[in-house]
Formats: sequence, C-alpha cells, structure tokens
Amino acid sequence: MTESTTHPSVGPLPPPRTLWAMYLCLLSAFALSQAYRTVTSIIATGLQASFGISPDSLGAFAALFGLSFGVAQLLMGIGMDLHGLRRTVLVAFPLAVLGAAVSAMAPSYGWLMLGQLLIGVGCSPAFLACTVFISRHFPAQRFAFFSGVGMGVGGLGLLFTGTPLAWMVQHWGWRTGFAVLAVLSLLSWLLIFLRVHEPTLTLASERPRESWAQAAGRFGSLFKVPHTWGILVLGMSCYAAFLTLRGLWLGPLLMGRYGFSLIESGNVALVLSLIALFVPAAFGRIDPGPARRRRWITNFSLLMGSLFLLMAFLHDATANVALIFLMGLLSGYGVLQYADVRSSYPAEMTGRALSLYTMSMFLGVALMQWLTGLLAAWAQRHGYEPYQAVMIGIACMLAAASTAFRFLPRSPLLQRAAV
Repeated sequence: MTESTTHPSVGPLPPPRTLWAMYLCLLSAFALSQAYRTVTSIIATGLQASFGISPDSLGAFAALFGLSFGVAQLLMGIGMDLHGLRRTVLVAFPLAVLGAAVSAMAPSYGWLMLGQLLIGVGCSPAFLACTVFISRHFPAQRFAFFSGVGMGVGGLGLLFTGTPLAWMVQHWGWRTGFAVLAVLSLLSWLLIFLRVHEPTLTLASERPRESWAQAAGRFGSLFKVPHTWGILVLGMSCYAAFLTLRGLWLGPLLMGRYGFSLIESGNVALVLSLIALFVPAAFGRIDPGPARRRRWITNFSLLMGSLFLLMAFLHDATANVALIFLMGLLSGYGVLQYADVRSSYPAEMTGRALSLYTMSMFLGVALMQWLTGLLAAWAQRHGYEPYQAVMIGIACMLAAASTAFRFLPRSPLLQRAAV
C-alpha cells in the first residue's frame, strides 16, 4: 500500500453496526482463504492415491498457494490504493472460484497445480482488505484487538478443513471438497458485491493520482529502512511454522506416525481450529504495547520452536496431540507482529509496511512448506522418519529467525516509546 490512501481523512462514517457488517462480509473471503491454505493436510492421502505424488511434490503443491498469494500481495496492495479495496477483491476473488473448480476436475498433477496457482492469486487480497479496512475505519489504538477479532472470525475457514472436510473426503473423495469451496467462494463474492461499500475517502493532500509504476516504486523505500529486515525475517517464519503444520503435515503426521484415521485426524484439526478462533483476539487484548511487544514476540517464537523440537523426538500420540493444541494456543501471538509493524513505521509508510509484511508471511509459508517437503523426501530416501526431519527443520528455522529479529535493528519509534 502507498501512503496516499492508507491514512486519508474520511468523511462522515456510517454507523458502527454498518461498518461491522461490511467488515464481516470481507472476513468471509478471508475465512475461505484460510480453508484453501489448510486443505492439503486433509486431502494429502487422497492426492497421493490419485496422482502418486511424492512428499516433495506434495510440499510443492501446498507451497504454491503461499507463493502465488505472497507474490500477488504487491499488486493487490497497489490495486487497493488506486482502485479501492472493494473493487480489488471483487476483481481478484473470482480467480479462487475458478481455481477451486479446476482443482475439483483436475485430470493430472499439473492441472492441480494450476488450480492452486489461481486460488492463491484469487485469495491474496482477502486479509489485506480486512487489515486496510480496520486501519481506515476503526480506532488506531484498537488495531491489535480488531485484527485479532478478524483473525479469529477468519479461523472459521479452518473449521471446514477439520472434521467436515475429512468426513466429506472419506465419503465422496477429495474433489468434492474443492467443489464445495468453489460454491462457498462464489457466495462470499456475492455478499461482498451486495453489502460492502467503502465510506467516501478524502485524500489529505491533493497530489496527482499515482500510476502503477510510481506506486510500486514506493515499496523500494521500505528496504532502505534498517529495521525492515528483522521484521521480514521473522514474518517469513512464525506464521509459516504453524501453517506448515496445520496446512500440510498435520494429517500425514497423525495418520503416518500414529495410525489415526482420516476422521480422527480431522477431529484434531477441528479442535485446533476452534482454538484458533479465540486466541488472536485474546492476544490482541493483552498486547503489552510497543515498548515490550518485541520481547514478547521473540520469546513466543522461541517457545514455539521448542515445541516443534519436542514433537520431533516425542513419539507418544497423546503427548503429540497435546503439543499440537498448545501450539494452537500460542499461535495467536501473530497478531502482535501486525501491531509491531504498525508501530514501527511513520503513518505515511504504515500501509506499505503492512502489505510488505503480509507478502513476506506467505512467501515464508511457500518456502517452508517446500523445504519441509524436500526434507521429508530426503529423510524417506535415507531411512529416517520424515516427520522428525520436518519438525527439526521447522524448529531450526524458527530459532534462526527469532535470533535475527532479536539482534537486527529495531525502529527508532519503538526506542522512543521505551523511554
């Protein structure tokens, strides 16, 4: 996002109830985005049976959503600046509908990858639109709380990829899951088309309208800011770690290591998703403020890495499920990272910084899911347990990113807040 419309002056706002209704409509697309990004953990065995794909190919399939989603963030952020968030979502989200339909009918692995590419691009403006809507129309001091509420409501999409999807896949096959998601995505698009109408924005300055090239060029200034790098490194790891477990390896781990059935794995995913509904808002409420927030983020990410390492070597099924649920409870600290980004930049850079941070998150998801697929394939070839290699790899990436975040420069704005 460029600065021109992230912090505009706004005309008379609609009543809070109307704003909340529009926000919830936008969150319906985000919830479906959550479903798409976690569907692989439940349909993995079905895909392997249908196409005979290896663990590294499965990792590449899951990673393609994050890659296409992340790369498209830049375009979607600029589109929201130049054309508004409603129009951007309405233009992009039909690609998710098309991608789900392609995936449901895919005759080969290549077509499946095409569907995943379309889904990733189509879903890419979903959460960014919600974040921008909060930034424009809700109080700045409640940003962490409203973001937490949004992440919690968006977690409803995770519920679908728990027991309901597992039951559906068991009875009618994995293609049915994509078909249902296509229909739900179409309904969400219609809801946004009919109900979301942005309040009139008045630009604080009368500068000429930017071109796409000028808007894209403004992102370059973020990379010249020293504290951007620590934010991006950790941003590429924390959400990626949890989503790599929930969105890719949860089902294969429980079924391959402990012999869980598909429905039992879906039940674990369902409980984990229920946890994810509430913890972001809870972390938003206990946000310690800019002075102490970075220390909290570092400690929570190191703790999460420790749990992954413990899971690698702890082979008791009950203990592993308990660890998975504990990870779900900790995952809500991601909302503190969004608040940290917002506090680390001056107002005129905040929109671009949030957009870049969101892009880094999903590029990190793509990278981690792809790398863990390679690790699993390598371990399998050399006679090691693939899930242990995956968990150790995630733990190491989290530890490295947390250390970098701790020692790389932090924003002068946060240093002043600590005084």
